[in-house]
Amino acid sequence: MSPGQKSHCITPAIILAAAILLWSVSYLVMKALTMHQANLVPGVNGFFLVAASVVVRFAIAALLLALWRGRDFARFTRLELWHGAGLGFFGGIGILLQMDGVMRIPASTVAFLTQGYCVWVPLAVALHRRRWPSIPLALSCAMVLGGVAVLSNLSPSDLRLGRGEAETLGASLMFAGQILWLERPVFAASRTVPVTLVMFTVAALLILPAAVVTSRGPREWASVFHSWPAAGLTIFLALVCTLIPTMMMNHWQPRMPASHASLIYASEPLMTSLFALFVPAWLSRMAYVNYMHETLNSRLLLGGGLILAANLLVLWPPSKKYSPS
Repeated sequence: MSPGQKSHCITPAIILAAAILLWSVSYLVMKALTMHQANLVPGVNGFFLVAASVVVRFAIAALLLALWRGRDFARFTRLELWHGAGLGFFGGIGILLQMDGVMRIPASTVAFLTQGYCVWVPLAVALHRRRWPSIPLALSCAMVLGGVAVLSNLSPSDLRLGRGEAETLGASLMFAGQILWLERPVFAASRTVPVTLVMFTVAALLILPAAVVTSRGPREWASVFHSWPAAGLTIFLALVCTLIPTMMMNHWQPRMPASHASLIYASEPLMTSLFALFVPAWLSRMAYVNYMHETLNSRLLLGGGLILAANLLVLWPPSKKYSPS
């Protein structure tokens, strides 16, 4: 079935939402992991902890995928290599920019600016098709941004263009590029498994230099992963929060418009906030850290309600056909 013949279906939306559910846990697990590693190696560079964890996470995911489906890699096509390399480039650079931004500006500002891809993707599609987005889609984008702003407790004073803000906007553009690159019609025949392996490999190699530069040598790499909690959380991140959801995204996102997929992805802050109500307590016991959970409040209800309503508005009732984004 060619991209132009694909029908809009609720199944991809449900599977993408499930993928985001798994992906959203990664922020909480990453925080617990870095807190544990900081206790293992006092005085360690915080950026190194995050960069090294992401490199190892993608490398393990690539290794697991190769061991699981090694037979699928016998005949890589040139388009599959190009497809995966593009995803790895956009995703790897996006994560690196986002990580450095988190170290420089409030997390609430990062959460809001990152969801800019809800605007970038429909805008790119509109420019490509030379017509304005539909009213429901434009309204949904505005509702998502409003919901994230409420969820993040963002104030106007938080919005200024410093290095952290510029990096986060750059990350948002990279993630928009990843969403659009994934469903390009030229890649319609690409196989999900080989493409995902190339993506993980390229992303790890892109972030590796940043981790190496900020480390104090090989001994520090070994020290920050030299405990059962560190090893267990890293493997959990690689398998549950990286390999499984990325495979789901890479396979199912091309089956729906990129503009609609970007709105589903924007529900990530809501899901993370819901998990933050109880998951930190589990992680504290597992990683021997003091990770405080969040509480249910009006911001979560209002912001989450806007994001959910935006997705319902754009996805129901489904149109019978759509032009490829």
